[in-house]
Amino acid sequence: MSRTALRLSVTAGLLILGVVIGLIFENVWLGILLAAIVWLGWFIGYESRRGRNAGVNDEDHGIEL
Repeated sequence: MSRTALRLSVTAGLLILGVVIGLIFENVWLGILLAAIVWLGWFIGYESRRGRNAGVNDEDHGIEL
């Protein structure tokens, strides 16, 4: 699976999950906001791992996600 396809799949999946959670809480915007927050954390971690910057082993750069 290409990186673009993975990003789009995760984005679409989290958006659908956010809408479902929003419907459960009877506030779709809240569900979308929660999905966006989770997506942002996933995206930062994914790009960090892809750039081989994951972890806190390098003391010169401080703590990295």
